[in-house]
Amino acid sequence: MPRFSNWLPLKFFTAKNCGFWCLVFPRGVLRGFAMDLETGFRQNSSKRQSWRTVLTLAYQSLGVVYGDLSTSPLYVYKSTFAEDIKHSETNEEIYGVLSFIFWTLTLVPLLKYVFIVLKADDNGEGGTFALYSLLCRHARVNSLPSCQLEDEELSFYKKDIVSPAPTTVGARLKSTLERHRVLQRFLLVLALIGACMVIGDGILSPAISVFSAVSGLELAVSKEHNKYIEVPVACIILIALFALQHYGTHRVGFLFAPVVITWLVCISAIGLYNIIHWNPHVYQALSPYYMYKFLKKTQRGGWMSLGGILLCITGSEAMFADLGHFSQLSIQIAFTFLVYPSLILAYMGQAAYLSQHHVIESDYHIGFYVSVPEKVRWPVLVIAILAAVVGSQAIITGTFSIIKQCSSLGCFPGVKIVHTSSKIHGQIYIPEINWTLMLLCLAVTIGFRDTKRLGNASGLAVITVMLVTTCLMSLVIVLCWHQSVFLAIGFVLFFGTIEALYFSASLIKFLEGAWVPIVMAFIFMIVMCVWHYGSLKKYEFDVQNKVSVDWLLSLGPSLGIVRVNGIGLIHTELVSGIPAIFSHFVTNLPAFHQVLVFLCIKSVPIPHVKHEERFLVGHIGPREYRIYRCIVRYGYRDAHKDDSGFENDLVCSIAEYIRTGKAGSNGAATATAAAAEENSAQEREEMAVMGTPSTYLGGVHVYEDGEGHSSSAGTSELREIKSPPILKPRKKVRFVVPESPKIDQSARTELRELMEAREAGIAYILGHSYMQAKQGSSFVKKMVINFGYEFLRRNSRPPTYALSVPHASTLEVGMVYNI
Repeated sequence: MPRFSNWLPLKFFTAKNCGFWCLVFPRGVLRGFAMDLETGFRQNSSKRQSWRTVLTLAYQSLGVVYGDLSTSPLYVYKSTFAEDIKHSETNEEIYGVLSFIFWTLTLVPLLKYVFIVLKADDNGEGGTFALYSLLCRHARVNSLPSCQLEDEELSFYKKDIVSPAPTTVGARLKSTLERHRVLQRFLLVLALIGACMVIGDGILSPAISVFSAVSGLELAVSKEHNKYIEVPVACIILIALFALQHYGTHRVGFLFAPVVITWLVCISAIGLYNIIHWNPHVYQALSPYYMYKFLKKTQRGGWMSLGGILLCITGSEAMFADLGHFSQLSIQIAFTFLVYPSLILAYMGQAAYLSQHHVIESDYHIGFYVSVPEKVRWPVLVIAILAAVVGSQAIITGTFSIIKQCSSLGCFPGVKIVHTSSKIHGQIYIPEINWTLMLLCLAVTIGFRDTKRLGNASGLAVITVMLVTTCLMSLVIVLCWHQSVFLAIGFVLFFGTIEALYFSASLIKFLEGAWVPIVMAFIFMIVMCVWHYGSLKKYEFDVQNKVSVDWLLSLGPSLGIVRVNGIGLIHTELVSGIPAIFSHFVTNLPAFHQVLVFLCIKSVPIPHVKHEERFLVGHIGPREYRIYRCIVRYGYRDAHKDDSGFENDLVCSIAEYIRTGKAGSNGAATATAAAAEENSAQEREEMAVMGTPSTYLGGVHVYEDGEGHSSSAGTSELREIKSPPILKPRKKVRFVVPESPKIDQSARTELRELMEAREAGIAYILGHSYMQAKQGSSFVKKMVINFGYEFLRRNSRPPTYALSVPHASTLEVGMVYNI
């Protein structure tokens, strides 16, 4: 606790509720405020540190990023030679496959992702939505309806944004995107397709990784018993994997990197042994000439087998998606100097072994374990299963992350998000999604029961995400990097051609398993589009039916009703104006709270919002009305507070706004909150950018009972106003005001009323809306609104902060929205 001196004391209490509250204005600098889990992203600012730090991050990334990619040797050759091509004594097939694998690993993960795509980060964050967010800010293309001009003043919003020269192709492309809503919707749909395929990959990758790992049992039991062992063992491992998700990866995360490193060392050592022992000249197959010979001999069969070769790069997208947890350099070092050479040695070793073994008794003799020396086969099996679990864990966590981003951007119904780590901001757990993924994962495992069809399904999901990334990257090159349009076209033609070749080979296997990711993506896409459409229509209804501020001012300071003690927190999605539900309250309720706060919790298209810029606070009407608007802004990767700490931050931000008398107590500039839908000058409200209490150097803080005590006040003079003897005080409030800066009497009175209201308690007023298509709407609209959106709304979670609101403090009023 800081020490206080030279204070003008002002203390009072009420006897409303038990507990202790203290609102403090310190003169000196406050220290010791712990950063909460929202501040985890600030670790990114220290990425440019010593080599020791970079190497530590590279070590940690091995367990989080590369688990899925490193286990691909388990099933690539087996999937490739499953049906379309045969392994002959000429070795042209095995050499051609090795050549394809080598150049695919070199061009896609190494060249495209490590050296190009990783540079397109969104303030340190990566992934499909990071690219979309980057394009939204540079081209002012935003799917969020509650966007404000103030959002563009956020530090991370305008960082590195430079408008292209008016005569350039980039400027014309930017103007075209901003003018045509069809192109904006296409861009959003493209990002959602990528997100849906990531979710599909989260279902298929654990299934194929674990199933391929336990396939080593086939060499220890007879083929008749094998089919009765592999599937149950794989299902038991998958159930255990999903059942342990709620504990979070931080509890066993320290084991992830050693497991993956052990696995990489293991497969590279086995590969090196096979090369030396069986065929030292296998390196010749790395020549692109063998790709030509392979396609010339196998023709259509060789083209179709590319769907199996494609699996060698599954998990590559994780390098970009998990960028926020590490740094570009650490991921580049880990892949270039360990993962890439280990995978190349592993594939070369398998090819060397197969080049000397042409008698194929059954299809599993083309798999991974047959090339493992028999003496180490069981230890390798155990390590493979552990590595498969680690890889599956990474893709499951990535699926949780992408769903959270979709929900933040208004494209997915509300879900319960549990933060499993107080130190690492990206580790989350979503119960509903976890069990849904588990059921679907078990379904595909039991339904397919072989790596061939699982590989066909997984390959299509992987390559679709990569195609989406390539398309978005071409726009980033022009709009964000301001490079030549010919460079963007070259990027699309080069990498797009490679990926399109693999995509066509995967799509041709539609009936052999590739239909699974398409069906799953289609279902998730419908859910996202219905929710996004319904949310937009609901917001438009709120805007069209909002109450004029002039109507509110005409009621007078008392609003024409009795004002009772307490704070009324009215949740609204509007960033300006008065929601229609408030007029319903005023009309039907005989009394209302002495302090009213119109609260809007919104997401902005950036990964994180600084604590210093979290709140926008302003008055609605004259000060004596005691009506405030508070807009709380979160990035799509920020952790939303939903506990009592949020209430404290809210009250502190309003109190600091009152104390300063104007915006900028922390150096922030005053902004004018004018939403895009405002048309009247009278509707404009002056808003101030305020931070959370941990950012105040000389600001307001709230302490509960036991956190603040008189001994911490140092030499300050304190006077306590005691309650009358007939009343037994249940709550005290110590309100200490610094002597400097001076606070006028009106602000002092306003602060006193705010604390009195805080003592009396906070009531949450929530609108419970029911949407229905109005008469005359089309059949499709009625189906979407009346059945689709309403079904999702009834079965989704309310806003995150409302989850912890006591039922006794909540007032819900139903409204029917005729859309």
